[in-house]
Amino acid sequence: MNLASTCDLCDAHKKDVDGTFRVLPPVWRDFGGTQRFAGAVSTVKCFEDNSAVREAVSSPGEGRVLVVDGGGSLRRALLGGNLGAAAAKNGWAGVVIDGCVRDVAELAQCAVGIKALAVMPLPTDKRNEGQRDVAVQVQGVWIRPGDWLVADEDGIVVLAEQPA
Repeated sequence: MNLASTCDLCDAHKKDVDGTFRVLPPVWRDFGGTQRFAGAVSTVKCFEDNSAVREAVSSPGEGRVLVVDGGGSLRRALLGGNLGAAAAKNGWAGVVIDGCVRDVAELAQCAVGIKALAVMPLPTDKRNEGQRDVAVQVQGVWIRPGDWLVADEDGIVVLAEQPA
């Protein structure tokens, strides 16, 4: 996949002020086997319960990017090796988690982009809570289902639609 770089997209959109082009803060670490990825956004909003994340990555990804609003929690991992493998197997281009992951060695073997804040070995509680495909706020930036996300070694940008 030939992706426009986040730097090139920032150059092209540096004068945009209408909010259709957004840049996420530089707080992300790479964990997946792919560093560059892009796709239409699907979202999960959850807090220290990855039931909705499991449901999402177990469904057909169709080249989309799953954005998980985990509330920035550093207390529980929302994605581990099994769910990373499911995301890769089911055709997700990437997963961006405003929270933690675990099983770092396993995630590195997954053919999917994975960005998160940190590593935490503790799993989540399973309460079957969480919402799918709702507008979420990740690190102060609004992201909506259907937005287009591009991630690479330089950062993450979100556009209202796929760039030409």
